Amino acid sequence: MPRTSAPAIPAVFHLRRARDLIDRHFAEPLDLDAMARAAGFSRYHFARGFRAAYGETPAAYLSRRRVERAKDLLRSANLTVTEICHLVGFGSLGSFSSRFSELVGSSPSVYRREQVARGGPPPVPGCFLMAWSRPGANNGSARNGTASTEKPPGIGGP
Repeated sequence: MPRTSAPAIPAVFHLRRARDLIDRHFAEPLDLDAMARAAGFSRYHFARGFRAAYGETPAAYLSRRRVERAKDLLRSANLTVTEICHLVGFGSLGSFSSRFSELVGSSPSVYRREQVARGGPPPVPGCFLMAWSRPGANNGSARNGTASTEKPPGIGGP
């Protein structure tokens, strides 16, 4: 009796696991080895496969996701550019500013001024945002010993 094997899973399904990891943990330090492990590939096979599937390297995708989040924070949060730089996972203000300018076409400060001039939403106070976005923070009410599942108005939906 011939032995049958399970159907082969296309590589894109494995690569999607790594892309999802990047999307979830973009603000944390992620290296090529961690991304490749999520996909179940060697780092070299992963880098080639990711580029073939998504049209950019894993590092370029990661930095683009960080810049997208930074754009959102620059529009809506009352934080300094340096605070936003670190909040989205960049290690230095110089690398953040140069990558932001490369992708957006203006510096983070100019981008913020343009968005304010357009009359975007009122900024969320920086202290509030920092408290709610802190990794590992109990984002609920710890005073009475219960965790709240409610989000404040205007954060993450209705």
